[in-house]
Amino acid sequence: MVLQGWGPDADGHPGWWWLHLTFWIVPLSDPPYAEGLPGVHGFIGEDWAAELAGPLWYIRAYLWFVLLSPLLLKALRALPVVTLLAPIALAVAFEQSYLALPGERFPSALTDFSTFGACWILGMAHQEGILKRLPRYIVPSVAPVIALAGLWYALRHDFGTGNDLDSMPLAQALWSFGTVFLLLHISPSWSEWPPRLRRWAGPITLLNSRAVTIYLWHNTCILIAATQWDRLWSVTVLEQNVPGLLESPWPVLVLVWVLLGGCVLAFGWVEDLAAKQRPRLWPRSEPRVRVRGSRRRAVRGG
Repeated sequence: MVLQGWGPDADGHPGWWWLHLTFWIVPLSDPPYAEGLPGVHGFIGEDWAAELAGPLWYIRAYLWFVLLSPLLLKALRALPVVTLLAPIALAVAFEQSYLALPGERFPSALTDFSTFGACWILGMAHQEGILKRLPRYIVPSVAPVIALAGLWYALRHDFGTGNDLDSMPLAQALWSFGTVFLLLHISPSWSEWPPRLRRWAGPITLLNSRAVTIYLWHNTCILIAATQWDRLWSVTVLEQNVPGLLESPWPVLVLVWVLLGGCVLAFGWVEDLAAKQRPRLWPRSEPRVRVRGSRRRAVRGG
């Protein structure tokens, strides 16, 4: 971005600009990025910086969840229902303008907490065994109602073609809470893969082990794949004989997954380091982890 002309005068506040660059290292807030850069002709379009930086909100949100987890865990143990519903109540407060905060950086972090915080806390409640103490009929009765309430709210606010739930935090919070609540209730626990699913163990393990890498790089891979495929229109033979193929999204999708595979090989091993595991280029089986001086195989269920 700097090489293409982005610099301290980009937002009119040179001092703050340099300070904001630290968010690329410690992502307590979204790192700054340029818009409207020329890109690389024939390789990647002018939106490349936004496509690269857009998914980084996930890292910022995840960091805040990790930092808040000790406090949330104590609150969950003391007041489980209140703690679970607190993010939803915060989402309602934002949606109804009961709570308004100045600026953009802090409100965006708080909005993401209100949207996905209940799901994070649900995971903690699942691990703590709190959900298992509920009567078996509670979750199947309540969770679909919550999810449908989110869907109803979205539809009442013109949700349709060309929209996504990202622009409707309250609807997304309700829908996500309801679906995750139900999935945690029915999720099986296996000591080994069932025979009918064993053939999918490798791909599922790969996707689980590299989920962050795939998410962070998918926008950029889509942009590069689309840009490269569009270049084929300049080949006269293809333009005249197979225009339908050039208009099809399926070859672009295949190319996207090829590029994502390259990203997994190049960057995915960092996820193993973060999990304190031996780095692997292409994980197809669960890693062996050391437990009390012995080697055991960790098996994930679901």
